[in-house]
Amino acid sequence: MKLRPLNAAVLAMLCAAASAQTPPASPEFDCLIEPMQTVEIRSPVAGLLQQVHTRRGASVSKGQVLVSIESSVERSAADAAAFRAQAQGMLQSARNRLNAAREKSRRMTELAAEEFVSAQARDDAAAELKLAESELRAAEENTTLAQLEHRQTLDTLTRRTLRSPFDGVVVDQYLYPGSLVDGGEGRKPILKIAQTHPLAVQAILPYKLYPQLAVGQAAVVLPEAPFGGEIPARVRTVDRVIDPSAGTFGIVADIDNRAQKLPAGIRCKIRLTGVKR
Repeated sequence: MKLRPLNAAVLAMLCAAASAQTPPASPEFDCLIEPMQTVEIRSPVAGLLQQVHTRRGASVSKGQVLVSIESSVERSAADAAAFRAQAQGMLQSARNRLNAAREKSRRMTELAAEEFVSAQARDDAAAELKLAESELRAAEENTTLAQLEHRQTLDTLTRRTLRSPFDGVVVDQYLYPGSLVDGGEGRKPILKIAQTHPLAVQAILPYKLYPQLAVGQAAVVLPEAPFGGEIPARVRTVDRVIDPSAGTFGIVADIDNRAQKLPAGIRCKIRLTGVKR
């Protein structure tokens, strides 16, 4: 049996029906993959740069020691303060005097009650007891003050060791061991580090799409070659102010970079779920 070919009108209707059943793909927008944050490491105190414990391009972890400032004087002060904080001689002496004064006052009170000693002797023993109590209180306060001074010297010593505030990589090094670091205003940075997990994806969109965007919205990021593939992302920030001159607004999405396979500073395309032009 010979089949009759479909006419042009029927073929057009079938194509239109097929295209109506296929949902349009989400539009893609230009974007840029950047570090989550970039920080320049500066010294809060003046001194001689003793050692830089990392180098350009190296990975660093949160809390890792990055820079050491010469601190021999501060370390000696901390050791002396620690000795004073742990010293118990004055405190023990004050306690012994208090015990002796308390016992003497008790005996004098009993003897005065039996009229073996004068009331003046009893009053003198009571006054010695109060004096011994005051000396003990002063010794305890001095011990507490010594402990606080020790803590202060440790804080001063800690400020001469600079640590990484987050996991990331060293972008650049500006000063080297032997340099003099300035703790004043406008001081020169020692290192520049960037947080590369997670990475921030920034895009500029037409303002007409603003009602379709929300924080937490899913997205897909397509890095430029040679970094291919589709990377899932989630919108973290949607600008609350639209640029009236350009008619655009910005968004920031986060992508996981735990494996550190993707560098920052590359261009990309972003596809936002549920967004239509």
